[in-house]
Amino acid sequence: MLPTAPVVFLLDVDNTLLDNDQVTRDLKQHLVHTFGPDREQRFWSIFEDCRKERGYADYLGALQRYRVEHPHDPSILQMSLFLVDYPFRTRIFPGALDVIRWLRDWGPAVILSDGDAVFQPLKVQRSGIMDAVDNNVLIYIHKEEQLADVERHYPAKQYVLIDDKLRILTAVKKIWGTRVTTVFPRQGHYAHDEQIVESNPPADITIDQIADLQRYDLPTLLAASGGPA
Repeated sequence: MLPTAPVVFLLDVDNTLLDNDQVTRDLKQHLVHTFGPDREQRFWSIFEDCRKERGYADYLGALQRYRVEHPHDPSILQMSLFLVDYPFRTRIFPGALDVIRWLRDWGPAVILSDGDAVFQPLKVQRSGIMDAVDNNVLIYIHKEEQLADVERHYPAKQYVLIDDKLRILTAVKKIWGTRVTTVFPRQGHYAHDEQIVESNPPADITIDQIADLQRYDLPTLLAASGGPA
């Protein structure tokens, strides 16, 4: 049995540590240039269908489905290379890796992400995030449904969960209660969707950007969970 840590820090990737909205904008621009506007729109339609079916963003799966519709389009090769070779390291939010190093002074830092089994790990590795967390990476389809497995891999007395999706923070808070401090960096389109924000209770801590987390000390972070001091 693994030893129980006093605290484990769980960090999302997309729009928490890495500017995934900018990655998407770059991808859209590349699609228009490579496929033209009509096929670019068709790709995103397929992408959204895949997201609804699978519960996560599956770029490679959408590209495979697009290929079935256009089996003789050689430009698909350019699209796949764009995804695989994308310079994710350049999209890390300012101060994000510093935050990880700072948190590791207090306890293990673990990536807790949703995503596919190929592209998401590639993104985490190519961005430098995997090295920053010493290869502590968990990727699920619906991570809020896998908290027992998270505890099995990284048992802790307390958790601090940092995620740009208030829906995820709310779901985890309902399960772990005061064992978790939820931190909401208002980065990315989900974090600024007022309908989402208004339909969920506030996180324990809200910050404007990931670098702002360094303004807090450990006792303040843990006390924000609402549990006993």
